[in-house]
Amino acid sequence: MRFAGLHKNSFIDYPGKVSCVLFLSGCNFNCPYCHNPVLVNAKTEADSCFLTQDSVYEFLKNRKGFLDSVVISGGEPTLHDELPELCESIKNMGYPVKLDTNGSRPARIKELISKNLVDYIAMDIKTDPFRYSPLIKKGCNPDDILSSIQMIMASGLSYEFRTTCIKPLVDDEVIANLCQNVIQGADLYALQRFRDAEVLNPEFFEKNSSIYADSDLIHLKSLAEPWVQKCIVR
Repeated sequence: MRFAGLHKNSFIDYPGKVSCVLFLSGCNFNCPYCHNPVLVNAKTEADSCFLTQDSVYEFLKNRKGFLDSVVISGGEPTLHDELPELCESIKNMGYPVKLDTNGSRPARIKELISKNLVDYIAMDIKTDPFRYSPLIKKGCNPDDILSSIQMIMASGLSYEFRTTCIKPLVDDEVIANLCQNVIQGADLYALQRFRDAEVLNPEFFEKNSSIYADSDLIHLKSLAEPWVQKCIVR
């Protein structure tokens, strides 16, 4: 396995832990606001700055005592067949593993959970699962998203769901429906501000008034709070 990037130190990606973040390339979604566009379609060394598996493992071995966790992000990590082996190798070094995922591959998530290969899962919920197509992915199967959500909530692992708040993908109706009918009782739900940076589809923002003000995010938070254990804006 090759890695598209490595963030050597993070104090925010794994709650309560000092982590490094491994980025895997390739994604099956096309979120217009994606802030890692270089990772979405990268397939070759010319597309992305790949790191070898050996170099990453050597880094992790040398950072024992400085790091206390590893985050696997992307792209979409569950697209990689080698992901279970990667998680197992990292856990064998003594690191807890956090997975960032879009939830589109519930069978892979089930495998990771059943084999105790992950310790924390952060799943991005883009909008109402029945509204993913066409902006997020044409023909997206909402049952895959719903299955992953249910599996994660029943896993006994630490987890969070998070939604980047972008119009028209997210509105009052979407947040209310998600929290009342899809993730009711969830441990943690994070409403994320859109970060104005390089994105996958700049034209989307030229055609839409997409960004929520902080006051609007607080309003969305008020809709979510009665239905989940904890809701935050980040």
